[in-house]
This record gives sequence, C-alpha cells and structure tokens, in this order.
Amino acid sequence: MEISEHIQVVAEEGKLLARAAEEAGPDAKVPTCPGWQVRDLLRHTGMAHRWATAFVAERNTSYRLVGELPELDGDALVAWFREGCAGLVETLATAPPDVECWAFLPAPSPLAFWTRRQANETTVHRLDAESARGGSLSPIDTAFAVDGIEELLLGFHARKRSQVRSDTPCVLRVRATDTPEERTWTVRLSEGPPLTERGATAPADCEVSGPTAQLYAALWNRLPFPEVTGDLTLADLWRERSAIVMS
Repeated sequence: MEISEHIQVVAEEGKLLARAAEEAGPDAKVPTCPGWQVRDLLRHTGMAHRWATAFVAERNTSYRLVGELPELDGDALVAWFREGCAGLVETLATAPPDVECWAFLPAPSPLAFWTRRQANETTVHRLDAESARGGSLSPIDTAFAVDGIEELLLGFHARKRSQVRSDTPCVLRVRATDTPEERTWTVRLSEGPPLTERGATAPADCEVSGPTAQLYAALWNRLPFPEVTGDLTLADLWRERSAIVMS
C-alpha cells in the first residue's frame, strides 16, 4: 500500500474509534482487552498517536519514552483523542518522503513505517472500541488487511521479542480465502522466533483460514479464527503467546 493510503486509513479509523468510544461511554469494559475500560483504550491509543507524531515531527532518530497518560475523562478525553489523531494525520501528510527518524520494523522508509504502523494501531484499537460498544464491526478493506497481516507476521513476529515458539518444530499456515489470488503464508515455529514465508512453502500441521478481514482481526487476537484445521493446539499457541510488545 502507498503512504497516502495508510494515512487515509489512520484518519478514517480514528473517526470510527472516537465515535464508538463516545457511544460506549468511558466506563464500558473492552472485551478484547481484558481489564481495560474505554477510557484506558482512548488514553493508550491517543498517546500512541502522539508518540508517533513526535518521532516524525521532531526527526528523533533514537528511541524516546512516551509521556504521561492524561487524567482527562469523558468528553474531554474523546476530544483529546481526536486532537491527537488529527495531529498525527497532519504530521504524516506533510512530512517529506525522505524524513529521517527512528523506526523499529523494516520498511522502505521511516515515513512508510510510521504510516503503516499507525494505520494498524488505529484499526486494531477501533475494533476494541466497537467491541466495547457492541453491535456490528465496521468493515476492513481486503488489501489493507493483507498488508496488516504481513506487518504482523513478517515484521513483529520476525523479531526476537516474539513469544510464539514451540519446543517441537511445526508449521502454521495462514490462508486468506477471499483475495483474487488466494494469499497464503507459511509460519515455521521452533524454539526461535517464527519464520514466515509467503506462499505454501511447506506442509502445514495446522491451517487457519477465512476471509482476510476476519483473519486480520483474529491474528491480532480481536476475533476467533474463522476456520481451523489440523493441530488445534497451534491456533491456541498463537492466541496465548502472540501479544505484541511495541518497541
């Protein structure tokens, strides 16, 4: 996906998140984030937006800690979230393509990294806000879902921080069933970090499959897997150990 497309996702998903949070109310529990209420979700995501904005706007080339979470609540907290999301969109949209700043996953450029990262950050937490509100979830574009699956499998879980490991080498297949050319990923699990390859490059011990948007939400642990075949314990392993540590 292009940088401009990711920026548009941040803008649209931020609006959906804020609307769902307003409708749910700050006290609502977030089923997809046990122990959180909507106020926690808004504070976390709003701070993530400001954290990303600072790296790009200030050209920070080394890791910086995020600031203090705000004590705002209710309408003031929603307004603070909207302000931060708008500021992020403006910063990303006006940054020079060759801006130099810190990033923590491979990408064509730091700006490409931050636009993609915040598009997924905002989308995943929009799912959280809508789960707190109840009712149907807003759709996720198929091309964006494919891109987000790749950020997760080829980015986050290629790092040493990934806890998705198996004492016995095994293979998890991820198959998207609604793309023009059926997209698959082969995830080789071992005692080290997962190794993901595009395509069906090895026989699978377990396969998770379904529409791309549902797979996206499931791999980010926001929905159950649409369909699981083979060794069900590998799907359970993913759900239990795939939580993301950001930096």
